[in-house]
Amino acid sequence: MEDLSPGAAGRRRSIRGQAAIVGAGRSEVGRVPDKSVLALAAHAANAALQDAGIDRSQVDGVLSSAAFAAPFHRFSVAFSEYFGIVPTFSNTLQVSGATAATMLNIAAAAIAGGLANTILVIGSDSLLTGLSPDLALRSMTESRDQQYEMPFGIPVANTFAMTAHRHMKDFGTTPEQLAKVAVIHREHAINTPGAQMTTPITVDDVLNSGWVTTPYHKLDCSLISDGAVAFLVSSADRVGDFKAKPVYILGAGECYTHEHIFLMPSLTTTGAVQSSAKAYAMAGCSPKDIDVAGVYDCFTGTVIMMLEDLGFCPKGEGGRFVDDRQITYGGSIPCNTHGGLLSFAHPGMPGSLLHFLEVTQQLRGQCGPRQVEGAELGLVHSLGAGFATQATTILGTGATL
Repeated sequence: MEDLSPGAAGRRRSIRGQAAIVGAGRSEVGRVPDKSVLALAAHAANAALQDAGIDRSQVDGVLSSAAFAAPFHRFSVAFSEYFGIVPTFSNTLQVSGATAATMLNIAAAAIAGGLANTILVIGSDSLLTGLSPDLALRSMTESRDQQYEMPFGIPVANTFAMTAHRHMKDFGTTPEQLAKVAVIHREHAINTPGAQMTTPITVDDVLNSGWVTTPYHKLDCSLISDGAVAFLVSSADRVGDFKAKPVYILGAGECYTHEHIFLMPSLTTTGAVQSSAKAYAMAGCSPKDIDVAGVYDCFTGTVIMMLEDLGFCPKGEGGRFVDDRQITYGGSIPCNTHGGLLSFAHPGMPGSLLHFLEVTQQLRGQCGPRQVEGAELGLVHSLGAGFATQATTILGTGATL
C-alpha cells in the first residue's frame, strides 16, 4: 500500500536528482554593441545546444529572465519566435537578481512534474550598449516604490549600501575587508578567458577608486555589461541522450522577505538563511560539504553577508573570513572562480547565470588553470532587490547522487 503520510509526501515532492543540466553556453560578454538582446540570447542558446549535442527541435520548454534593454512582456515567447521554436512550456520570470536560480529550480520542478522534457533556460540583456547610463539606472529603479522610497533618493545601490553600513557598525567589518573581496575576484578573472576586467587591482586601488555611495567605491560595485547565458535542463533518466557530462540539480530553496528596504526584517541577516537551509536539506548536505560556490556579488559587502547567511562562516565573521583568503584557492570555499559580477561581467538579471555556468564547468572539470581540484558539489546563490529576493541551488556530479 502506498505510504500517504506527510513525511512520505514530502519525500515524493523533492526534486533532488530528478533533473540535470545537460548543456551550457554563453555569448561574448562585456561591450557587445553589434548584437541585440535577442541575438545575444540566440548565440548563447546555440552554444548550449552544441554542448548538449542536440538541435533546437528537441527543445519543448523555455524559461527566461526579463530584459531591460528589450522589454518584451513575454521575453520567453519573443525569444522562441526569434529562435524558431514552438515550446509547449514557457514563462518569463522576474524576481530581480534571484531570477537565475529560480529559473533552474523551476526547470527542475517542471521536468519532475512532466511539463516538459528538455527546457532551455535563457537570460540575456544589453545593459552596457543597449541603454544609456541614465536609462540603465532608471530601468533598475523605476520599478521600485515611487511613494515611500524613491522620493527620498533610495535607488537599488543605496539599499545595499545601508546593509553594509549596518554590518560595519554591528560587526566591525572594515573598508579594507570589503576591498579584499574585489581584489580576490579580480585575481580570479585574470585566469578566465573572456572576462570583462583583467587588470590586477590592490586594496588601495579599490579604496581610491572614488565614491559611488558610501561605503562603496567604484571598484566595490559590480560591472555593467552585455551578455547572455543558456542552459539545457532535462530529466535525469535521459542524460545518456546528450553528449555533455550531466550536472544534477540536487537542492533548491527560495525566500522573499520584503519589497521595501524599510520593512526588511534585519539589515544584516537575510532570507538566504532560509533559502539555503531548504536547499541543503533537499540535497542532503551541509555548507562544509560544498566544494565551490557562486555567490551573488553585486557589491563587495553582499558577498560578506552571504558567506555568513549561507553558513560558510559565523554571523559577523565574513570580513575576517575574506581577509584570511578563505574564498579563493586553498581556502575553505572558493567563490566566483570566474571573477563574478565584480570582474567577469554583470548583464543584469542574467548575471547570476554566469555563476551557474562557472560552477557547472567546475563540476565538469573544464576550468583548466582555475579548476578547483576534486570539485563534485557546488552551490549557487542568487539575490536581488536590496536582499528582498533570495534563491539557492545546489548542483552535483553523478558521484553525489
